[in-house]
Formats: sequence, structure tokens, C-alpha cells
Amino acid sequence: MKVSLPAQTILLPSPVLIIGTYGSDGMPNIMNAAWGGIASSKPPCISVSLREATLSYHNIKQTEAFTVNIPSEKYLKEADFVGIVSGRKYDKFKETRLTPEKSKLVNAPIVKEFPYSLECKLIRQVDLGLHTMFIGKIVGMVADSEVLNPNQLPDIEKVRPMLWGSFGSMAYYTIGDKLGDAFSVGNELQRS
Repeated sequence: MKVSLPAQTILLPSPVLIIGTYGSDGMPNIMNAAWGGIASSKPPCISVSLREATLSYHNIKQTEAFTVNIPSEKYLKEADFVGIVSGRKYDKFKETRLTPEKSKLVNAPIVKEFPYSLECKLIRQVDLGLHTMFIGKIVGMVADSEVLNPNQLPDIEKVRPMLWGSFGSMAYYTIGDKLGDAFSVGNELQRS
């Protein structure tokens, strides 16, 4: 039996996205943001929604650039930490022993240890209440060669990204088993 519930911000699963920015002082910062995803394929764009209270919000407004870094499951503690503490009080790279690398395409840092990163130029922002959605045009991607498939794209089984279970579980998860090939397995339901 279906049950009616009040509107809530729960989408299962949510990706764990580590947003990289530079401050006005040139200090690199990263934060954990689960509210984001692909916004367009042409041009390639990604969105991330941040609260004004975050340092990353102000850094993106100032630099008009950010990176979206995808951590593998082995960086669980580091990914969680950068979502707990403020970049105003902590040097998150120093505290986590992660390495900031300057993007060659945008004014934002990449997390060297993470399997891949998207380099983004801010093209639009939409104020939505408590959060502002920043839409970035993906102008480049940096990836470790060992996580790429034969088509030179990140392979989910090699990246081993983390998922956030949203407010329903308040926990992180890893990916499961492959169920079937996209744009293929559903063909079995077509009637001739």
C-alpha cells in the first residue's frame, strides 16, 4: 500500500560530490555536496546547490569557477570531514592530507587523489530559497588512466564512487552489482 508523505528533499541515491574552489586569498577549499547532478548534455553542464552560509558559495560567486571531484570509497573519512567543518576555520586539504592541484582550464583546485574531476565555468545561478543552484559548463575532465574504460570514460566499477543515502539513512554507501546493459535490457519488453 502506498502512503502519502509531505514533500521532502530525498532522492535515492545521491552522489557524493566534492566541490573545489579558490578563495579571494587564493586558498584552495573543498566541500561535500550531495545535491547536484548533470544538468545538460549540450552544452555539457552540471549543477550543484549550495547554501549561502558556505565558503564555497562565495568562492564560486567570486571566481565563477569550480571543480566537481568524485571520490572513491577509500576516501570515505576525508569526504565526510570536508562536509562537516568550515573552510573558514580549517585548511581542509591540510587536515585530510589531500593534495590540491590547480586546474589547467578553470580557476579552481582539483583533488589529486580522487579518480576524476570535472572542470567547470559558472554559466548560471538560480536562487531557490535556502539553496542557490550553480550551473557550470563542463570545460574539461581530468582522470586517472586506470579508472577509464576502452572509450576513455570513467568506469563505475573502477572508480568505486560513494553514494549518500540522504536524510533517510544519514549514511554513505558503495555501488552494487551490475544489473544489465542500459538501452538494451529493456528491449525485451518491446512487442513486435
